[in-house]
Amino acid sequence: MDQKIAQSFIDEIWMDSIVPELIEYIKIPNKSPHFDADWAEHGYMEDAVQQVFNWSRAQNVKGMSLEIVRLEGRTPLIFMEIPPQGEALSDDTILMYGHLDKQPEMTGWNEGLGPWIPVIKDGKLYGRGGADDGYAAFSSLAAIMAVQRQNLPHARIVVIIEACEESGSYDLPFYIDHLKDRIGEPSLVICLDSGAGNYEQLWLTVSLRGMVAGTLRADVLNEGVHSGYASGVVPSSFRVLRQLMSRLEDENTGKLLPEYLYASIPEQRLQQTQAMADALGDSIWQAYPFAEGVEPMAENNVERILNRTWRPALSYTGIGGIPELDSAGNVLRPYTAMKLSIRLPATVDGEQATLALKETLEATPPSNAKVSFEADQAASGWNAPEIAPWLHASLEKASQNSYGRRVMYMGEGGTIPFMAMLGDFFPEAQFMITGVLGPGSNAHGPNEFLHIPFARKLTTCVAQVIVDHCQRH
Repeated sequence: MDQKIAQSFIDEIWMDSIVPELIEYIKIPNKSPHFDADWAEHGYMEDAVQQVFNWSRAQNVKGMSLEIVRLEGRTPLIFMEIPPQGEALSDDTILMYGHLDKQPEMTGWNEGLGPWIPVIKDGKLYGRGGADDGYAAFSSLAAIMAVQRQNLPHARIVVIIEACEESGSYDLPFYIDHLKDRIGEPSLVICLDSGAGNYEQLWLTVSLRGMVAGTLRADVLNEGVHSGYASGVVPSSFRVLRQLMSRLEDENTGKLLPEYLYASIPEQRLQQTQAMADALGDSIWQAYPFAEGVEPMAENNVERILNRTWRPALSYTGIGGIPELDSAGNVLRPYTAMKLSIRLPATVDGEQATLALKETLEATPPSNAKVSFEADQAASGWNAPEIAPWLHASLEKASQNSYGRRVMYMGEGGTIPFMAMLGDFFPEAQFMITGVLGPGSNAHGPNEFLHIPFARKLTTCVAQVIVDHCQRH
């Protein structure tokens, strides 16, 4: 493939068509089902599905068929199929994946920005969902069209765009089972829902953490009582939760305590982590918007990367039972609840970790309080198989031609449940897991942005891999 010709075409379609579509997509508050229980009635998810479907249908992709697949009571899924071209093997398949559901609004957006307010500034498109993961469908088809415009052969390609990823992809297994005969046996999976260490080269994700998420609640009263009357007699529900948290983490270091949350780190991943630390230096932690004076955890950058990719970590993402400050009366509250999110090493089983965590938190509660842990999300992580020589060579060529720098391999701290599913379903497949979530892009948080120049080059890299996949034999 002539990457210069491909890049010129991709730049044009990105700026003339994809960016305008993403601007409209960002305006749609199509929050994932966990964050909008009435998503079907509100219709925002349907709006986003229709927009992506209509744009895709209008593109000049040779032989493409597509449909919106619907299973009763589940979020819809867009399914596209492109037949093989040229001398490609008819029974060989590439599976491309993305999602279009979004995280909730989050507070703290800069002035003039907002989750549903698309703004382009300094080559970055701000707004919720553009980078995570609205661009995926557009970028996937743009890469395919770039290949076809040069009349190059490619394998049969299936594109799946789901609408439940931010809720743990709990609908996706049903669609994979429903569509298994139409999907076939992919030899290559391309996922555009991951991150990048910088915006200056191609990054391939080789591991993803799993996750356990749920609500821990402690009840001590049936109703609130005057604090002067009750304190000293009735135990504090917040203190009960603090005691339970001491079972999970060292409050001085943040290190999690249960051994069942850990896994051994493969030697190859340690070597890749060292290479990443050498390449990025202190930008690894300088990319975060620290408040003035706050220091990063861990003693060096290698340890920081390992903490983020191969070690368990606990975040407190929500709290219930506590009024806002301006409504805080002198009352001993009846309960406190916390939303816990624990990231797991790639090789720890999410379901087993959830069961063990529930037992740890609910056993012998302090003060005999009524304690419950209700899990709402459990996902296993993913560790990539050995990279095939043809894929490494293709990625290296694509990165050098597009960015002028070598490809880098990295572990990612987030979770893509689809990858663990595919690893089980298709153990012989190769994986190109990549994405645009680089430094400062702040997926799930305020001021999320899509780095447009990086995304355009990444699309061209995907096109190169599609071509090389066909020529690997």
